[in-house]
Order: sequence, then structure tokens, then C-alpha cells
Amino acid sequence: MNTSQDEAPRRYGVLEQAQSTTEVERTCESIRQLGYGVIDGSYGPEQLAALADAFDRMQKDYTIRHGADVLRSIDEHNTIRLPLARDPVFLELATNARVLEICSRLISGYAVLNQQNGIINPPNGKPYNQGAWHRDLPYQHFVASRPLAINALFCLDAFTLENGATMVLPASHRQEAFPSDHFVSTQALPVAAPAGSFIVLDCMVFHSGGVNTTVRPRRAVNHVYTIPLIRQQIDLPRALGDDFTSDSKLRRLLGYDVRQPESVAEYLAARPQKS
Repeated sequence: MNTSQDEAPRRYGVLEQAQSTTEVERTCESIRQLGYGVIDGSYGPEQLAALADAFDRMQKDYTIRHGADVLRSIDEHNTIRLPLARDPVFLELATNARVLEICSRLISGYAVLNQQNGIINPPNGKPYNQGAWHRDLPYQHFVASRPLAINALFCLDAFTLENGATMVLPASHRQEAFPSDHFVSTQALPVAAPAGSFIVLDCMVFHSGGVNTTVRPRRAVNHVYTIPLIRQQIDLPRALGDDFTSDSKLRRLLGYDVRQPESVAEYLAARPQKS
């Protein structure tokens, strides 16, 4: 017998139960249990169109600035590193209220933005550097009781089976080793998601970009938020400059509060004085 989504499932012997009523809470529960979830980013059609235009401009500018041949030679031609440094619309994306609430619920203390990258899944089945199974904390084979890092992948275009929706191995964030080839071939799931949503992952869940068999590139922007102990992919305070923002919460998110001292004197100067 089918039951409605709002009807409580039958059970017995249950003394405790997790509770989730809001979209953020349900996404967090999915991430805890399965390693991934999808949440709407609350962007309207005009905002999505503006983000798409900004992404396309950024890709052209980035390619000119760094050189198409150079980027291709190092397999970076389908990636745009740190777009928020060039256009404030991407800073707004990195500070999405729902994503930051998820981070605050899942990451102890506070989270630091480790990286932001524009990602292009090329058309016509071409391979790209995200099309292999990996963790966003690569080469690590351990499990933690709570996430050390969260990936929020913004779907600028809808993620579909045809254009290479992200593939996940559910609950693989709970196992140290990469699963067997048989498990991968039988249990991998595509995560379809509408444009304007975020696919949010525990960074220890194994995932891979799918194959884009359409004639159009599929665009996305990924964000990795980590505990403060993990080094940023690019030193954001150094890349952005000390006067990038005076907002204390934003400075903390961007890593200004956890910069590495360059000398003993600088370390001592940063220590709080005791009363």
C-alpha cells in the first residue's frame, strides 16, 4: 500500500527519532544519512539569467587572461578558479543564506570558504577533470562523526541524465575505503536537480561528474566550506587583499581570521592580551 509523503510510516520498537521539518533540516538529514542532498537556492528567473551571463563573461575573460593553450595543457580549460574575486555576483552566490545555514548546522564551530570554482561539463561526451570518482578531500581514507567539509554545487543549468548529472555513491562518507567496482556499478546514483538549486555533499562522499551527451555545455559553480584547520585551495585573503571587505562575518568566512603568521613577531602580535 502506498502512503502519502506526509503520512508517518508504520513502525514498532522505536524510542528515538530524528526530527526535520524545514527544507534546510531535511537537507541536513539527507547529508548525514546519505552524504548528499538537494536544496533550492531561492533564485528567480532574472537572477538566474544574470548569473548565467556573468558566468559566460567570466569564462571568456578567464580564458583570455590565462591563455587557452596553457589552460588546456594543464587540464584546467573546463574550470574557472575563484570567480568571486572578479565579480561580486559570485560572492553573493558563496554567501547563500540556505547554504550557510546548512554549514552552520553540520560543521562544528564555524566554516571557512575553502574554494569557489566555475565548472563546465563539456558537450558531446567529451571527458573532463571532474568525470572521475573522488572525494573533495582527496587521498583521505578515514571517516568522521560529523563533516569536516561541505561542497555546495550550484546548478546554473539543470542537472539531467542527458547532460551529466553528478553521480554519487550513497553513504560512502561512512566507509574509509573506496567501494568495490561491483558496488560502484550497481549502486551509483545520478543526482538530477533543477537550475538554481544546490547539490550539497559531505566532502567525504565519493562522487563523479556524469557524461554530458547533449550539444550544450552544462555549467555549475562549486563551493567547498571547511573547518578552519584545512588550508584553502587559494589563499583568499592574499588573493583578495586586506581591504576586500570590512564585514566581520564575511571576513571570517573568507579566512581572514585564520591567516598563517609569517613570523614569530606576527604570531605574538595576533595573540589576545590577558586582562
